[in-house]
Amino acid sequence: MICAGCRTPVHTQFASPGLVGAIVEGGLDPAEDPGWADSGAASPAEYARWAGHLCGMTCLRMALGPDAPTLFALRDGAIEYGAYTEDAEGVIRGLVYAPFAAYVTEAHGLDATVHRHLSPAGILGLLDDGRSVMASVHYGIRHPELPAPGRGGHLVLLTSRTADGSGVHFHNPSGTTADTRAAELPLPVFERFFAGRGVSLPGVTTTGAVAP
Repeated sequence: MICAGCRTPVHTQFASPGLVGAIVEGGLDPAEDPGWADSGAASPAEYARWAGHLCGMTCLRMALGPDAPTLFALRDGAIEYGAYTEDAEGVIRGLVYAPFAAYVTEAHGLDATVHRHLSPAGILGLLDDGRSVMASVHYGIRHPELPAPGRGGHLVLLTSRTADGSGVHFHNPSGTTADTRAAELPLPVFERFFAGRGVSLPGVTTTGAVAP
């Protein structure tokens, strides 16, 4: 799926978009997702264990454009660079920004830049420069009508300003509906969920290619 008004594909971190709500809010075991093999996972168990951690890889997959590798192929590359780690108890940790940026730059030829301190105005500047921005937000951003439960812990891909220039368009890997997967919010509302950090990447051009 391509969002209206841009050329960036819309993907979810779970293989079946129609089941995202049931998984993230209804308690459905991801292993029951019938589309799991489309993710590139080796088994339903591997898919279920990892998919909830792959919002960053989903953002990367969207930023790479229509010909991007599968979600788990991107995960494998990120692991090789240390962008994800597992401790002795098997707890998955990441996404770690610096090795992720190295992976994206070296393996995919994209200029990935880490922004450890990023203001809302800085986001608009990056978007105006033709960049897309992987921004750290709270996953509650899919319910912007509610108070923000916190900031950070989830990644969304900002693609452009809104038509009036005062807000942002973004793609949410854990969006539960079409409107929350390809969403827009006024900047002050977005800021309530935003942790002030992220990674910028080249944007996707109007032809569907990734900008240099």
